[in-house]
Amino acid sequence: WNTYSFFVTYANIDEFQPGVEATTAPSSEMDRWITSELQSLVAEVTESMDEFDSADAGRRIEEFVELLSNWYVRRSRRRFWKSENDQDKLSAYVTLHTCLVTLPKLMAPLAPFVSEEIYQSLVCAVDPAAPDSVHLAEFPVSDPSLIDEPLMEATRLAMRIASMGRGARSRGGLKVRQPLSEVVVRTRTAEERGYLDLITPQVLEELNIKGLKPMADGSDVYQRARAEAGDRSEATVAVDNYWVALDGGFMVAVDSTITPELAEEGLARELVHRVQNMRRSANFDLTDRIVVCYQGPEEVGNVMARHAGYIQQETLAEELLDTVPPEGAETETAKIDGMEVVLGVRRV
Repeated sequence: WNTYSFFVTYANIDEFQPGVEATTAPSSEMDRWITSELQSLVAEVTESMDEFDSADAGRRIEEFVELLSNWYVRRSRRRFWKSENDQDKLSAYVTLHTCLVTLPKLMAPLAPFVSEEIYQSLVCAVDPAAPDSVHLAEFPVSDPSLIDEPLMEATRLAMRIASMGRGARSRGGLKVRQPLSEVVVRTRTAEERGYLDLITPQVLEELNIKGLKPMADGSDVYQRARAEAGDRSEATVAVDNYWVALDGGFMVAVDSTITPELAEEGLARELVHRVQNMRRSANFDLTDRIVVCYQGPEEVGNVMARHAGYIQQETLAEELLDTVPPEGAETETAKIDGMEVVLGVRRV
């Protein structure tokens, strides 16, 4: 339901017309991946229902919804949020719409009412020729030509590495918004290692890290981490300047060294986070342009100046002003990295 609400919110803003534009083929790796997962889901749910195993069908649908919400939508938010209506954004809309129209048809025998609600909104409201109810629609049929097993395996590997990397960051007290320089990854097999080039951009973005390096042959970091972990198959340990997560033969080692440049970029991300929260507190619309006012130490002014483009793009800010927030602005005084900072936001 949250994913459906997300889609409706942005589709209304961009006036997306599924009946006219839904013929666009998936253009990005992310779209091809979730399309492959969807077609695999259709085949598996059909097989389970044919065997009267509704519990297994329900579990498989639940797993897919988790992938759709917590990986596809979360990682594609920027594609929906950016202002230009380009081919990439259109592909994202078409792909998510296809998932959200197919899911109610699969769920209809198990969750009849919520399925009907989504179907009425996304199908009947825009297509007068569609069946009047999800329960009168044809059950989906899987298209094997759209199933890409290696891509699905690679993406699930990316999820595992990202999860382990987040665990290592957390254990080391390294905030997610603080960029880091490097992560070193050990996989179990040569096939998995071959996937690393494909999934590196996803892993780096998920972990907010600049570079990924496969563990070099002969590196002693893994052996030292294993020795530190003892008889635990799953553990997070410190080795030199790395926080190392171990799990079932995998290793994800995060370099905890924070240079002045990385610290400055982390402060910029923290300021963006604060301004975004203030936008929500002020009940601004998603498309509202704003002015940001700030007061703080010299470090804050330097970051606002050097990272102005990034901060303005992320917050839809027309200006960043080193001044006291005017009366009527949404304001906040916060401690950020030990510094007292005053922020204010107002609509343009």
